Amino acid sequence: MFDNRNMILAIVLSILILVGFEVFFKPPVQPVQQSVEGQAGTAPAGNAPEATSDLPSAPVVGGDAPSVELPSPTSSVDIGVAASAARVDVLNSSLRIPIETHRIRGSVSLIGGRIDDLALINYREELEIDSPNIVVLQPKGLENAYYAEFGWVAGANSAGIAMPGADTEWRAESRMLTQDTPLILSWDNGQGQVFTKVISVDDDYMFSITQRVDNTSTAPISLHPYGLISRRTTPEVTGFYILHEGLLGVFDETLQEVDYDDLQEAGSIKQTATGGWLGITDKYWLTALVPDQHTTVNSRFVHRMDNDADKYQVDYLSASVDAPAGGSVEVTNAFFAGAKEVTLLDGYEEQLDVKRFDLAIDFGWFYFLTKPIFYALLWLNNIVGNLGVSILLLTVGIKICFYPLANKSYVSMSKMKKLQPEMVKLREMYGDDKTKMNQEMMALYKREKANPASGCLPILVQIPVFFSLYKVLFVTIEMRHAPFFGWIQDLSAPDPTTIFNLFGLIPYTPPSFLMIGVWPLIMGISMFLQQKLNPQPADPMQAKLFMFMPIMFTFLLASFPAGLVVYWAWNNSLSILQQWLIMRRMGVKV
Repeated sequence: MFDNRNMILAIVLSILILVGFEVFFKPPVQPVQQSVEGQAGTAPAGNAPEATSDLPSAPVVGGDAPSVELPSPTSSVDIGVAASAARVDVLNSSLRIPIETHRIRGSVSLIGGRIDDLALINYREELEIDSPNIVVLQPKGLENAYYAEFGWVAGANSAGIAMPGADTEWRAESRMLTQDTPLILSWDNGQGQVFTKVISVDDDYMFSITQRVDNTSTAPISLHPYGLISRRTTPEVTGFYILHEGLLGVFDETLQEVDYDDLQEAGSIKQTATGGWLGITDKYWLTALVPDQHTTVNSRFVHRMDNDADKYQVDYLSASVDAPAGGSVEVTNAFFAGAKEVTLLDGYEEQLDVKRFDLAIDFGWFYFLTKPIFYALLWLNNIVGNLGVSILLLTVGIKICFYPLANKSYVSMSKMKKLQPEMVKLREMYGDDKTKMNQEMMALYKREKANPASGCLPILVQIPVFFSLYKVLFVTIEMRHAPFFGWIQDLSAPDPTTIFNLFGLIPYTPPSFLMIGVWPLIMGISMFLQQKLNPQPADPMQAKLFMFMPIMFTFLLASFPAGLVVYWAWNNSLSILQQWLIMRRMGVKV
């Protein structure tokens, strides 16, 4: 019965790949430090603000109006961004400085100095050319407000000194923020301190925020710089177990991921680390705070209710810095808001020394396989110019790498298939005596030098590779809206066709569970043909189960990314060819 067990094992392992692998092998969430106050040699005992509205504040004194004529705030979203009337009203209600680079457009609010309006020029919501651009940040005042803010908290000897807050009106010394022109904001508190904020942005999605305090008073002051990202309402997530969407960060080079619902229960999660980064991730988009990599900071993930809406915040509070009497102090931190492009995140890790910034992309447990597979696909795509073709070529390469193991497996299966008539005779002869039948089976295997279990190892070895490729297709933005051929215009989305309306010939839209497209059907047929080459189980119930598997997988994979289905169908076809050649060579009837 070893041949049947071998087949069952292969099926069970395949199912585990699809529906449970990450559940069993995902690394546990790191233990959370519930308190970081008062630790020697760490960041200050104080916490970063709970939310923007809870910032320490004082009456605004000397808040001057901007020194330049400001363009219309709505000019930052005239690139096809879907802007509701409420969004336009909020943008129009505050003084703003436009942001415009090769890749982003938006604006900075002079009230609070927030970066709260940002759209990605190179990415759209749908495939259509007139589809709205992806909006990453939304201004305060909207139901789904999402923004970043940087400022100061007064130190122990600076009580009573007015600090810029959420309602502070900053004075702008620039007309526009571009990759070549930084934005300079300033505010005088009327007590001898002038606060300056210089915001610059590179050619991609990384902002640099330099905060300076000039202390013209006769007494020294101490301050704690902070940065925060605030997000109102819980966003719609993919909800798939192999992808993390929520709050995350790297603390002392260790990744910590926190789901939205987990933070709702915890309320607040605190960490103390040197350098690192923290932020909020969607499937393809990321916002992240990058404090000074040589400074120890207290950081938090925070949830609270705000007028019956969930509000999430990530923030950090750096150690105290001193501005002497007649002197100044300056700190620089960074803020990322944009697409999670692998090569871009790797570049920032090198340029800014941001440890493990690429972990913002959920490469999973098999990171050591997933990332090289991604770069192999990227290299092939640079040559052939089509990610779908790159998947086909990479599959051939993987098959070549695993040829010795696969060859051993198929030789074993071929031997078992060749012995199948004799095995059927033994079952008929000793069907009532299981012990005798098993003894005769083992004698047959030994005589013919067949090992029914030898086909298992190649299957086990290839599981991590398959799952790693699956992760690449599912989580990397490079697959998003990447075309193949014909009707497949997005390898990250399911096949849009379905047999239940004759692939579009009938004007009928079936429910989602009946969206069985061309490529899932090709995959199911290839799986069926591959099964026909394998030794067939003698047990009628097992035979029916195996016959049902291609149908089940066809429905299961119909909702998977088309790129993965193309890979599986192509991999099955290559396996069929390889197994057919081996069987012919061994004289086994095909």
